[in-house]
Amino acid sequence: MSESEKLLVTLENGIKRITINRPERRNAVDKETIQGLSQAIETSKSDGTRVIILTGEGEAFCAGADLQRRGDEGIIGIDVTKSLREGANPLIIAMRALPVPIIARVHGHAVGIGCNFALASDIIIASEKALFSQIFVRIGLMPDGGGTFFLPRLVGYHKAFELMATGDIIDAKTALSIGMVNHVVPVEELDATVATMAEKLARGAAIAIAKVKGAANQALTNNLADALDAEAVNQADCFSSADFAEGVQAFLEKRKAAFQGR
Repeated sequence: MSESEKLLVTLENGIKRITINRPERRNAVDKETIQGLSQAIETSKSDGTRVIILTGEGEAFCAGADLQRRGDEGIIGIDVTKSLREGANPLIIAMRALPVPIIARVHGHAVGIGCNFALASDIIIASEKALFSQIFVRIGLMPDGGGTFFLPRLVGYHKAFELMATGDIIDAKTALSIGMVNHVVPVEELDATVATMAEKLARGAAIAIAKVKGAANQALTNNLADALDAEAVNQADCFSSADFAEGVQAFLEKRKAAFQGR
């Protein structure tokens, strides 16, 4: 399968859908897939994308890194530090830095770095058949792809340690109960629920949403004073935007605002 075929990307009405297209490998990612994801995220800065839906083709979201041997090449002996620094790490940082919201549409397995692709997104909508795991320890690894950063902040240290140290697989309802995901819906309602959320975000005030995402990310490491100051600085950009003027006018006219992202 060619690099381009490993990833399907569409953009319509400001909604970009990025689909990992390796269903025969449960959408496990290799170097080329990581590169394709990075490129798709990068182009989203300037191609009119207002919201991204990240998902996997078929019956899995992403089953982690592809550990399958290629010919005489094995995974043992790979400079994994170099590989992560040049591949997965910049991708995760780009996902968080992108001033566009990312919705993870999760069905089936989201394990290993696949789980952390979901956690690096801004909203996670899962089907009842979704499964999540920091499965790394089962093959003698620790989490990568930001798992040690995201998970403790979402579920607390003790639960995060348990999930990372055991590699246990949890179902969607458990993930919802501990705060890992936003919504869990029946399989037949997944696409409609994701579409509704994507359309809502795409119609929203793009500048304000970008500032919300940036400030929320800063707040993960900022103290309160820094968070308050970042809000003060970023609010000025929102305040001077055409979207804010439209929002106020729409409020006064008791109608829905027609935001343009300016």
